[in-house]
Amino acid sequence: MKPARLALADGTVYPGFAYGASGSVVGEVVFTTGMTGYQEVLTDPSYCGQIVTMTSPHIGNTGVNSHDSESATGAPQVAGFVMRDPSPVASSWRSETTLDAYLERRGIIAIGGIDTRALTRRLRDFGSQNGCIGSEDSATLVDRARAAPPMEGLDLVARVTPRERYRFSEPRGEWTVASSEALTPRAVRKIVALDYGAKRNILRCLVDSGFEVTVLPASASARDVLDEKPDGIFLSNGPGDPAAVGYAVETLKELVGKRPIFGICLGHQLLALALGAQTYKLKFGHRGLNQPVKNLATGRVEITSQNHGFVVDVDSIGNHARTTHVHLNDGTSEGLEVPDARAFSVQFHPEAAAGPHDTLYLFERFRTLIDRTK
Repeated sequence: MKPARLALADGTVYPGFAYGASGSVVGEVVFTTGMTGYQEVLTDPSYCGQIVTMTSPHIGNTGVNSHDSESATGAPQVAGFVMRDPSPVASSWRSETTLDAYLERRGIIAIGGIDTRALTRRLRDFGSQNGCIGSEDSATLVDRARAAPPMEGLDLVARVTPRERYRFSEPRGEWTVASSEALTPRAVRKIVALDYGAKRNILRCLVDSGFEVTVLPASASARDVLDEKPDGIFLSNGPGDPAAVGYAVETLKELVGKRPIFGICLGHQLLALALGAQTYKLKFGHRGLNQPVKNLATGRVEITSQNHGFVVDVDSIGNHARTTHVHLNDGTSEGLEVPDARAFSVQFHPEAAAGPHDTLYLFERFRTLIDRTK
């Protein structure tokens, strides 16, 4: 095993061994607390530009397959990958290749043998920061990490959004866990999904809810959206600083109130900005499959899957919208609604890929909202 290092911009260096593709890479170092779903993490476009640390120590034991990728192309989206104990073998009836071979073939630079507990504590205590993975000397790696641009102000949506309009019609099939109501044949409703870095399983859930899904790139204008004559508009997840995606915010300002709107993750943040609220960067973000959220309408606690470093400022929402969900760990915004404009959004990922299924009902809520306007 070839020695390698992960160097943080603050000068901290973690020794390990090279894994995956050869070379060096810089990005914002973050951690996710999920104990499963590493392939979904690797391929989630919301991780674009980030070096992702897996807090679960044993990674790669179930291999990689062609069905669990969350990006439209199936390609990994992370800048780099950090693990404690990469498995030398893959054992699963669904496995098609090993994690090491997959990362090498896809050009993703990773590192194993890292003390991920120590790294996670540092990111938790001092905040996410830029880092560099490579085999060069520590000083060189630290300099590269410090020279990388900060996440604030970065428009990463432009890297992951599709270039052209496309139709999506793939259901979840055998993995469907929707309600019987969602599976009952109903009139097809047409929606436009604005793709800021959409996960495939989100689009699959929309198909399962009876939607005919047309996907438009993030640069689409309000006229482009309305020319599709949709019954509703969906705003996807995505990476980077929402305040840097001003063109998307301006488009949403024109669309609010024109059609029912449902947003997830970055879509939630962009909708909030369009309504007049503000966003800011969290110290280390929310990433994992066990994030507790309180539904203020029902009083129930919902366990959610999340992946974001920026958040809507609850105090700035004011009279622009009604807060519907809050994070129980820090009280940050997890959902809002504007009933008069037929719009709502959530910060977490109800499609649960990977993760719990507590909030799958939100896709049905979107369907009901549209049906009531027809």
